[in-house]
Amino acid sequence: MKFARRSLLSLALSAGFLATPVVSMAQGSVLRIVPHSNLAILDPIWTTAYMSRNHGYMIYDTLFGTDEKAQIKPQMVESWTESADHRLWTFKLRKGLEFHDGKPVTSEDVVASLQRWGKRDAMGSALFQFVQRMDTPAPDTFRIFLGEACGFVLEALGKPSSNVPFIMPKRMADTDPFKQIEEHIGSGPYIFKKDEFKPGDKAVYLKNTKYVPRNEPPSGSAGGKKVYVDRVEWNLALRDAQAQVNALQKGEVDIIEQLSFDHYETVKGDPKLQLPKYATLGLAYMARFNHLAKPFDNVKVRQAAMAAFNQEAFLKAQVGVKELYKPCASMFICGTPFGTTVGSDIQSKSNMKKAQDLLKASGYDGTPIVILKPTDLASIQKLPDVAAQLMRQAGFKVDLQAMDWQTLVGRRAKKEAPDKGGWHMFLTAWQAFDVWNPISNPAMDTRGEKSTWFGWATDDKMVELRGQFMRATDEPSKKKLAEAIHVRAFEAALYAPLGEFDAPMAAGKNISGFFITNGNLYWNLKKN
Repeated sequence: MKFARRSLLSLALSAGFLATPVVSMAQGSVLRIVPHSNLAILDPIWTTAYMSRNHGYMIYDTLFGTDEKAQIKPQMVESWTESADHRLWTFKLRKGLEFHDGKPVTSEDVVASLQRWGKRDAMGSALFQFVQRMDTPAPDTFRIFLGEACGFVLEALGKPSSNVPFIMPKRMADTDPFKQIEEHIGSGPYIFKKDEFKPGDKAVYLKNTKYVPRNEPPSGSAGGKKVYVDRVEWNLALRDAQAQVNALQKGEVDIIEQLSFDHYETVKGDPKLQLPKYATLGLAYMARFNHLAKPFDNVKVRQAAMAAFNQEAFLKAQVGVKELYKPCASMFICGTPFGTTVGSDIQSKSNMKKAQDLLKASGYDGTPIVILKPTDLASIQKLPDVAAQLMRQAGFKVDLQAMDWQTLVGRRAKKEAPDKGGWHMFLTAWQAFDVWNPISNPAMDTRGEKSTWFGWATDDKMVELRGQFMRATDEPSKKKLAEAIHVRAFEAALYAPLGEFDAPMAAGKNISGFFITNGNLYWNLKKN
């Protein structure tokens, strides 16, 4: 099975410790990119936001990667062994790993990074339910001791998307996982130019000339991370979709990370531009409920909202281009190993009358539902309007509150009541590989306020089923458990899946080196 991946990542040097001249670079050595959103949060462990993840891939490295066929491949790791009882894992780091400040990457950095990641990521948190301890018998060696065997150690260490287990210096990784890091030094192919960073304007990355890439060809988040440009600039200020296309046509920018659906046909018909293939699977929309906030603490109210959410209405309004979307009632992505629709009738066979009846039976008291609406993220900004319209038809009162995406990202972390700065619902998109697995899908973590992702659902039966899935080692058992988890997810109304879509990227014809990858990764690209 092949996975959605995008080809990109770039360059970086950090302000303060490298004094590399950037004044007389040839035009071809600077790659100019329009990202899909602003970059405001620089800690890719603190948030699942893709902009923060993309920034992370620019400057950090990972122990393992996931290739385009969803196979786990070593990245920073040279070799590893697994004990006969599957409870002791020993990893050796490859030679030449060095942080941007000149200090070597050690096993202590790795252990501290994994510990911090394990407190914020859904899959990391699941893995650490099995971890008894970790140690560092040598500077290039770390070990993981498990209390009992589980079937996803490498999958967790090599997960390609939010949150990614990036390796940071120990002094940074020792930061409280619920506070953001203040330094931004990794060992990856780019160095962050902090002195040129201006939120809302630009982010700059310079080539890490000391980085030693692997010899394999790039594939997904695995393989060799070779950099062919000296500098990458993210234009964070260019948010108007038409202005982005104009700039691309004039050669003022080289890549539009997420092309507006409204301009898809324009770019498709322009002989000077291209729509690079970077994915074999796309993304999935979802509406996430806040299970802590009344009235969404009532499962019947959540079910009423799910029943009102006709996927075609969302997809037609938001995407519009028929070849770029498809309805899918699976929370685990249609066409993937766990992609089932069993148990989804409340939404896949829904109608407005059913939603109205469910809401009436729920005892809903007319509390206005606070829906967060991003104003600057073209790929999802119409979804909240559709949700508000359908919910009003079902009998809900709705308070649609507009804000930029980075503000939304900060607000959705708040557990306060909606009328005190909190929220009831936000709508978002996940790349397929983030949600196709019952462990990696963050919305399946139902440990209440201990859950790693916003929404904080509580469901003991789901916790039990996921625990069984974590321990399963054969594929038939995993598939059977995944179906049971899927049924329970709809019964508990954890969230509403809203269909799947492809997010096109646009680039000038002079940019080459795109490959099937896992998001917005900017290595291997050449500018002719």
